Parts: sequence; C-alpha cells; structure tokens
Amino acid sequence: MKTNITKTAVAALLGLGGLVLATTSASAYIVCNEAGDCWHVRDQYTYPTGMVVVHDDAWKWDDHDARVHWRWREHDGRGYWRNGVWVTF
Repeated sequence: MKTNITKTAVAALLGLGGLVLATTSASAYIVCNEAGDCWHVRDQYTYPTGMVVVHDDAWKWDDHDARVHWRWREHDGRGYWRNGVWVTF
C-alpha cells in the first residue's frame, strides 16, 4: 500500500510539473523595419537607431494600413532585415 501511495504522489507531481511547463509563456518580440519586414526575436536586441520598431509578441498589424505592406520574414540568429537582406550583428 505504501508503494501505491508513493507512485501516486510521484505521478501527481510529474503531472503538475508538466502543467506548469505547458502554461508558462515564452518571452518573444516582433520587430518590424520601415520597409514592412517583420520577424520574431526571443531577446530584445539593441538595433541601430531608427532602423526598426520592437513590439510585444501580441502585436498585430492593422490590415487597413495602406502605408506599409507588411510581410513576415523569419531568420535564425541576431540581426535585422535591410533592403531584403538579413544583416547579422
């Protein structure tokens, strides 16, 4: 009986741990440049002044914004999009 209680307690702790991991949100940002290129980053880097705008991960662009045609461009690593080219820093 003691073994069953121990197994049940361990299973409950593992389940609770999995639930905690599943409910934590990852910190992320959306970065957009003036040309309308947007991408995700995990860390908020220091970009060249005036090159980009950093938004929180919940940001969504306005579909009625006629000034910029937004497009997603993803890339691994540190850097930013400039003139359609990924610039690493």
